[in-house]
Amino acid sequence: MKNTRTPSVLLSLSLLAGSLVALPTLTACADDKEKPTEKTPTEKTKEQPKTIPATPIQPATPAATPKADAPKAEAPVESKMVYVTMETSKGTIVLELNGEKAPISTENFVAYVNKGQYNGTIFHRVINNFMIQGGGFDANLSEKTTDKPIKNEWQNGLKNVQYSLAMARTAVPDSATCQFYINVKDNGFLDQPRGGAAYAVFGKVVAGFEVVDAIKAVPTGVKNGMGDVPVEAVVINAATVVAKEDAEALIKQMAPKAATPEVKPEVKAPATPATPTTPAPEKK
Repeated sequence: MKNTRTPSVLLSLSLLAGSLVALPTLTACADDKEKPTEKTPTEKTKEQPKTIPATPIQPATPAATPKADAPKAEAPVESKMVYVTMETSKGTIVLELNGEKAPISTENFVAYVNKGQYNGTIFHRVINNFMIQGGGFDANLSEKTTDKPIKNEWQNGLKNVQYSLAMARTAVPDSATCQFYINVKDNGFLDQPRGGAAYAVFGKVVAGFEVVDAIKAVPTGVKNGMGDVPVEAVVINAATVVAKEDAEALIKQMAPKAATPEVKPEVKAPATPATPTTPAPEKK
């Protein structure tokens, strides 16, 4: 094959090769210029040493200590707890709904509260040593209309313990609407799935425990074909969502006060009559 490179290209390559070879030489020359030149002894004698005044040592300026960045204030974590007061014919109950672990049930309950669904309803099913159930019937046992059923949140970690608040439902897992119940004792069997799901807890009673205890103890019977109905209706007069601060104030106000021990007046022992002095025997 013939060499197709032009003479100009060959010349450029030759010059480039020459420059690459020359680089070490240039580097060596540069190094030689940087080396100090050694003086002869005669030149050393002729030079007079110069007196250089001592420069006072300046105290070292301490390095400025960098200012630590001020800790950034963390944004307050918004609480997902919701508080509801329930005014009943037996007294006030304060509920705390766990919107973090049970958001669906909490939103559902709050929606019913806000539209007045529970006002005028009763606790229509009361079983002492089990639970009290309400929210679905008025005092005449007429059933309230409801919204669509919600998804069952039974796997949220909340348990059916005493004074916990949970959703009532049918045998169908996702059938809860407005009816709720409050456990009056630990009911662990309700945490076990039956028919595909257990019963979803979404809150708890935080004040008014004595009211719950009073409701669970009312006499019950059969009415309109329904069993465990209180003989005297226990009515929910009003249910209201309240601010956390208001709920805390109410909880503090409703907290049972420690009994003040009765101070009994000091009883003084009756004075002991003085023993008559026996006269000393006299010598006769």
